[in-house]
Amino acid sequence: MRYKLLQEGDIQVCVIRHPRTFLSKILTSKFLRRWEPHHLTLADNSVASATPTGYMENSISYSAIEDVQLLSWENAPKYCLQLTIPGGTVLLQAANSYLRDQWFHSLQWKKKIYKYKKVLSNPSRWEVVLKEIRTLVDMALTSPLQDDSIHQAPLEIVSKLLSENNNLTTQDHESIIVAIAPLLENNHPPPDLCEFFCKHCRERPRSMVVIEVFTPVVQRILKHNMDFGKCPRLRLFTQEYILSLNELNAGMEVVKKFIHSMHGPTGQCPHPRVLPNLVAVCLAAIYSCYEEFINSRDNSPSLKEIRNGCQQQCDRKPNIPLRLLHTSPDLVSQEATLSESRLKPVIVTSNEIHVEVERNNTANQKMTASVGNDSEPNLIDCLMVSPTCSTMSIELSAQADRILGCYVEILKMLSDYDDWRPALASLLQPIPFPKEALAHEKFTKELKYVIQRFAEDPRQEVHSCLLSVRAGKDGWFQLYSPGGVACDDDGELFASMVHILMGSCYKTKKFLLSLAENKLGPCMLLALRGNQTMVEILCLMLEYNIIDNNDTQLQIISTLESTDVGKRMYEQLCERQRELKELQRKGGPTRLTLPSKSTDADLARLLSSGSFGNLENLSLAFTNVTSACAEHLIKLPSLKQLNLWSTQFGDAGLRLLSEHLTMLQVLNLCETPVTDAGLLALSSMKSLCSLNMNSTKLSADTYEDLKAKLPNLKEVDVRYTEAW
Repeated sequence: MRYKLLQEGDIQVCVIRHPRTFLSKILTSKFLRRWEPHHLTLADNSVASATPTGYMENSISYSAIEDVQLLSWENAPKYCLQLTIPGGTVLLQAANSYLRDQWFHSLQWKKKIYKYKKVLSNPSRWEVVLKEIRTLVDMALTSPLQDDSIHQAPLEIVSKLLSENNNLTTQDHESIIVAIAPLLENNHPPPDLCEFFCKHCRERPRSMVVIEVFTPVVQRILKHNMDFGKCPRLRLFTQEYILSLNELNAGMEVVKKFIHSMHGPTGQCPHPRVLPNLVAVCLAAIYSCYEEFINSRDNSPSLKEIRNGCQQQCDRKPNIPLRLLHTSPDLVSQEATLSESRLKPVIVTSNEIHVEVERNNTANQKMTASVGNDSEPNLIDCLMVSPTCSTMSIELSAQADRILGCYVEILKMLSDYDDWRPALASLLQPIPFPKEALAHEKFTKELKYVIQRFAEDPRQEVHSCLLSVRAGKDGWFQLYSPGGVACDDDGELFASMVHILMGSCYKTKKFLLSLAENKLGPCMLLALRGNQTMVEILCLMLEYNIIDNNDTQLQIISTLESTDVGKRMYEQLCERQRELKELQRKGGPTRLTLPSKSTDADLARLLSSGSFGNLENLSLAFTNVTSACAEHLIKLPSLKQLNLWSTQFGDAGLRLLSEHLTMLQVLNLCETPVTDAGLLALSSMKSLCSLNMNSTKLSADTYEDLKAKLPNLKEVDVRYTEAW
C-alpha cells in the first residue's frame, strides 16, 4: 500500500505520556514537510494536571526518537504508535489503521534521513560511504511513501557530500554516479549534482557512465524541463553531455543518433518540449563561444565606430590592443581607377578572438549623417555595406571552434525534421545570436544550410520567418542577401528566398517596393545572369509601376532584353499590358455574375474576351475561384462591389486586393477560408462601407481593429464568428 507523506496539520491524536498518564488533543505544525529538524509538540508535562488541556513545555525532536513501534489490542479497536524517547515513551492514537501506518512510515523515514545526514556529513572511509549511499537509495526506492521529496532528499544529501569533498578519485566519482542512477530516472538532479556531472563529462567524456547513466537523465530533462532560466545548471549539464558524445570515436554520428532518439521514429515528435530545450542549449553553447569577446565590448570598438572609421584608442581601456594597418600600395594601384579608395582595415584582438574588418568609403559616406547620433546603430546596418563589400573574419580557440561546430551541426539536424522546422524557424526568426557570431564567416557559412532549408520549405509559416520579426528590424532575408555580411554565393540563396516568398503571399507592392529600394542592383545582376525569379521580379516592378524613374525603367528593360528568358517574359508583359488596356477601355457590362463552379481559368478567359472598363459589380458566389484570381480582379479599375460568398478565396488574395482595389465599397467574404492574417489587410481599404465576414475565422480583436480603421464602414455581418 502507498501512503502520502504527512502534510501540515495532519496529526490530531490522543497522547499518553509515561510514567504519568493523561490524554490531550495535539496538532503538529509542518510535520515532516521540510528536511530541517521539526518537532512533535505533545501535551503539557504538568505533573499535577489530570485534564487533557494545553501542550508540553518541551517538544520532542525527531532525532531524539529511539524507536517507533506499531501497537494494537485484540479486544479494543485502538490504532496506536509507541515512540521510545529518553526517559519514557509516547503513545499516539490514530483514527484508523491507514492513518496509523502513514504516521509510522513517515516517522521511520524522517528518523533514517537524519541518520544518513549525520553519517554522510563526516565521511571517513569512502567504501563505507558508498555502502551507505546504496542503502539510502534502496530505502528511497522501496519506501511506501509517495512524495517528490522522498527521492529528492537522498540526491540532495549526496550532492552536498560531493560539493564538500573535492579529493575524490575518478573511480569514486563513477561509483557514486552508478549508485544514485536509479533515483535519476524520475527526478532532475539538484544544481550541485549537475556541476559534478558536468565535471565528469569534461574530464571523462569517453566513460561508459556518460552513455549508460547520463543518457536517460538528459533525455528526461529535454522531455520535461519547462524553463532553463530557472534551472541553468540543467542546461549546462545537457550541453556538456552532448559535447562528451561528440568526443567519442563516431563523433557527430553519435550526436545524430541521440537527436533522432529524442525525436522518435515517427514523423511527429510526441514531446513538445524537446525542440525548444534543444534550441536553448544550442543558443547558449554558441553564445559561450563568443562570450570572452562579448564581455570585452566595453573595451572594443563598437560596430558603429568601425563603420565610421573613428578609432580613438586613447579613449578606451588599454587591455585590448588596437592597431591600424596601412593600405597596401599594390591594392591602391589596382583600385586607382575607382572613384572611392578603401579605408584602412581595423584589427581588434581579444585574447583568443581576432576580428578583421575592412570597409570602403562608400559605406562610410552613406552613414555619415548618423555619426552624431548617440543611438546604437541597426545590427545589419553595421554589418552590411555595398556589394563591393567587406571581409570579416573571427578566429576562435580550438575548444570554442569545436563547440561551435558541434552545435551548429545540431541546428542543421533539427532543420531536417519536417515537423520541427516551423517551430525552429519561429525560434530563430529574431536572430538570437550575438553580433560577433554574425560577423564570423565560419558561423554564417555553416548556418546557411539551416536558412536554405527554411527557404525550400513550401509552408508559409516556415519561409515567412526569413523576414524580420517586426518592422524596423532586419531578418535572415536581409542578412543573406547581396550586401549582407553572410552572403557568399553571389545571391543564389537570396534568389531562392525571393522565389519562395513570391510563390506564397508576398507578391505584393510592399514587398516589391522594398526590393526596389534596397536590392534593385542585385536583382538586376541576377536577372542579367538568367535567374528566372529575378526576371519575374523586374517584370512585376514594371507591371505594378513600382519604378518611377524613367532611366531606371529603361535600364530594367535593357536587362530583361539581354537574356532569352528575360526577352520572352518581357514580351509576355507587353502582351498583358495591351490586354489590360483593352480590358480597362470604357465599355462592357456594369454587372457580371459567373456561373457556379466556374474556376480561375474561366474568369481569366472571360476577362480577356473584351472590354470591362465599366464593370462595377462582380459576383463570384458559389464558384470554385481561389486567391489566384486576385491577379485578374485587380485589373478592374471601376470595380466597387465584389461577392466572393462560399468560394476558396483566402488570405493571399485579400492582401493583393487591399493594395490595388482601394475604391472597393462592398465586399462579401461569407463562408470563405479567410483568417485574421488576411482580414487585417482590409484596413487599408478606406472606401469599404459594407463588409460580410459571416462564418469566417474572424477574431474579436481583429473585428475591433477593422472598425477603428474603416471610418466609412456601415454594414457589417459577423455572425457565426468569434466576434459575434
